[in-house]
Amino acid sequence: MDYQFKEIEQKWQKFWAENQTFKAEKDSNKPKFYVLDMFPYPSGAGLHVGHPLGYIASDVFARYKRLKGFNVLHPMGYDSFGLPAEQYAIQTGQHPALTTEANINTYRKQLDRIGFSFDWSREVRTSEPEYYKWTQWIFMQLFNSWYNLETDRAEDISTLIDKFNTAGSADVKAVCDEDVKSFMPSDWATMTPEQKQEELLKYRLTYLKESTVNWCAALGTVLANDEVKDGYSERGGHPVEQKKMMQWSMRISAYAERLLQGLNTIDWPEPVKEMQRNWIGKSVGASVRFDIETSNDISTLSQNYIEVFTTRVDTIFGVSYLVLAPEHELVAALTTPAQQNDISNYIAQTKKKSELDRMADTKTVSGAFTGSYVVNPVSGERVQLWIADYVLAGYGTGAVMGVPSGDQRDWLFARHFNLPIVQILDAQLDIETQADATKEGKYINSGFINGMNYTEAVQTLNTWLEEKAVGKAKVNYRMRDAIFGRQRYWGEPIPVYFKDGLPYLIKEEELPLMLPEIDKYLPTETGEPPLGRAEGWKYEDQYEYELSTMPGWAGSSWYWYRYMDAQNESEFASEEAIAYWKDVDLYIGGAEHATGHLLYSRFWNKFLKDIGHVQEEEPFKKLINQGMIQGRSNFVYRVIDEEGRGTNTLVSYGLRKEYKTSALHVDVNIVENEILNIPQFKLFRPEFAEAEFILENGRYICGVEVEKMSKSKFNVVNPDVLIESYGADTLRMYEMFLGPLEQSKPWNTNGIEGVFKFLRKFWRLFHNETGVFHVSDSVPAKAELKALHKIIKKVQDDVERFSFNTSVSSFMIAVNELTELKCKNRQILEDLVVVLSPYAPHITEELWALLGHEDSLSAASYPTFNPAYLVEDEFSYPISVNGKTRLNMSLSLTLEAKEIEETVLADENVQKYLEGNTPKKVIVVKGRIVNIVL
Repeated sequence: MDYQFKEIEQKWQKFWAENQTFKAEKDSNKPKFYVLDMFPYPSGAGLHVGHPLGYIASDVFARYKRLKGFNVLHPMGYDSFGLPAEQYAIQTGQHPALTTEANINTYRKQLDRIGFSFDWSREVRTSEPEYYKWTQWIFMQLFNSWYNLETDRAEDISTLIDKFNTAGSADVKAVCDEDVKSFMPSDWATMTPEQKQEELLKYRLTYLKESTVNWCAALGTVLANDEVKDGYSERGGHPVEQKKMMQWSMRISAYAERLLQGLNTIDWPEPVKEMQRNWIGKSVGASVRFDIETSNDISTLSQNYIEVFTTRVDTIFGVSYLVLAPEHELVAALTTPAQQNDISNYIAQTKKKSELDRMADTKTVSGAFTGSYVVNPVSGERVQLWIADYVLAGYGTGAVMGVPSGDQRDWLFARHFNLPIVQILDAQLDIETQADATKEGKYINSGFINGMNYTEAVQTLNTWLEEKAVGKAKVNYRMRDAIFGRQRYWGEPIPVYFKDGLPYLIKEEELPLMLPEIDKYLPTETGEPPLGRAEGWKYEDQYEYELSTMPGWAGSSWYWYRYMDAQNESEFASEEAIAYWKDVDLYIGGAEHATGHLLYSRFWNKFLKDIGHVQEEEPFKKLINQGMIQGRSNFVYRVIDEEGRGTNTLVSYGLRKEYKTSALHVDVNIVENEILNIPQFKLFRPEFAEAEFILENGRYICGVEVEKMSKSKFNVVNPDVLIESYGADTLRMYEMFLGPLEQSKPWNTNGIEGVFKFLRKFWRLFHNETGVFHVSDSVPAKAELKALHKIIKKVQDDVERFSFNTSVSSFMIAVNELTELKCKNRQILEDLVVVLSPYAPHITEELWALLGHEDSLSAASYPTFNPAYLVEDEFSYPISVNGKTRLNMSLSLTLEAKEIEETVLADENVQKYLEGNTPKKVIVVKGRIVNIVL
């Protein structure tokens, strides 16, 4: 029987599903291993061949670890809240839940066809109330917690209230808002409940605060930085502006140092760790206060100074100007009437840029003078106060000091606006040298730090600033608190209601707070989020609920714990399940999530550990970023006439230079080995139904280019089509064969045929010439054992270091060797089936059953490598007679020269060439050759 992959794969996929073969249970007799993929957002387009790459790799590893005796948890689910489903709902009126359900069904069918060993009994969907109940619960724990700097951990808000009751706020060391009150216990006792709640909001780990956000009016929602490009939304290309809004935020900044130090404890790609280090942005410097001088009335301001954080306090004598972020809260108060138009116009321009664009633009010099001044606290110099978009309100204090003599950007700014450039540093020293504390550079014309080196200058200035109460040494982090609200419908409702304008949590027993039905998925006519359309949706029939929903990253910031105990109705996961599975041993997913999901997940994990619900500080021990599979685009070439118009003639690739042409993308699914299927092309592009095709040797050859896989480029390859033609095992092995997992590589369907032929050849090892299953129980030959143990060792080494592509080529070599040896030995072939099974699970399950096993192959053990079989103890000697090689003889390397001579001369095949003559001489070169001279 030939290799009937369709029947085999359907049979075993059904078997695995019906028997829940990969269902993971707690087993204290085995070590645990948790393999996780970043779960997908189920889009309407379904999977293309690039999507399963990481899933196949994780599945190979999960199957391998089972064979190695590990109790493997390998789950899958769906990150099913999101903007695409909501936009589709706006366009069609269809509820996002229906769209999401249909998309998930498509994904599930595709995933099942590839033969993954997922434990589907643990499936999660972030949009299901049974799941987001616990996302809401975690939000409530964050709301009821504060960060105690003395213990360096989150604590219940009740411990902060105890401090206020007994000692007031004086000795509280917390991560909190800047404007917290100073009060005695007696003051706290006399505050109203509303006043207490208002003050506690300044300490809670999730809180309401006016924040500058990316507002997209067309989509009616706030967008994350990674959802904005060049001032427009990535989805839809709508204008985005900077806008101040009251938003929920999460105090991730409280965990900045722990997030930074934790990177040293995990096995992640260095580029990802470096991105997180840069995002956290730890800086050691000083906080300095510059007094305000202005003709405006600022008597109502809470402060008459601007605070600046600087990493180069040693350059303070060279400050020529001060810059505020355009959205800084003091800009309006400090803009003089004469500068009002300039400032207003500049702010309007800034609103069109995203924060990422502003941070990335290092060449454009722009800004506007406020008309006000500040006073340098050290030199006493009066300097101008400007605004510029390279300063961001949320980073540091939203103000920076301009030192043109020490910073290139400041120098360009000062030159552009004709501002003074104060030369204070030794001309022989550049800025990098002076920043290096190990150098002995001296400062000149720099007030009381003249003659000091860098270290002395910084220490002296920090002491002076603190003594004068105008500054102090400080550690700063670039990372800001994470905005946690979206003005959307399709997201987790925030379990909060408002009473007298202040937020309060609903009761835990009232979870989940479910999404209400609404008539449209658009903001209300008065600008409220879509939830404002819900009729009668009030807490206890009188209090307004929060109308924003949680962002997309909420449900994905803890989902790996839900997989540990997915059906638990009383807690997000039991203490017993968490104690057993602990954390994720291997996590595979994209590097694009480095400063989003991966950072937020680490934050929530640390918080859950602080409050005693999980055991591990870090969620993911090892991370692998799979590379992108790029599309392989095909092109046809349309002839252009003399007036530049496209004709109805298409010329083949090799002849295109004889004409003036334009290249048109063509669907890669109607091209095979670069040859265009012309009838299918005419159906694909009906406007060319009557076209003339100029051919090469009777064929139309298409052009080729590697691009991003995209529907617009017609280079998307559907895995279903390949599985239909070649089978899932072929697809799995081919994706692993394309190249190293971490590297991007182009897709080329043309190469899949070779893997398919390999599997057919592998199948034939177990069958005779007539296609009947046949293996023998004979004793394995040494050559067979050698071929087997080479592949056992090779695959073991490759899988352990995630080098899956090299294993595939080694499988091909092993099968070729065993085919040449005409191997039918059960012992050899049975072990080979086990070794191949992580890569090609369907064909190996079928052969395992044919070999007489009743249990699934997943319950087998990986063969033990025996190095003795790879030791060369024989040599195939060329036997030469009178200088001409006549045959080869395999002889033991332990034989001495005399023993070799006797054995060779006694061989009947050698005797034929001697023709009865006695050799004059026999020359034996041990391990090389035997030469007989007659």
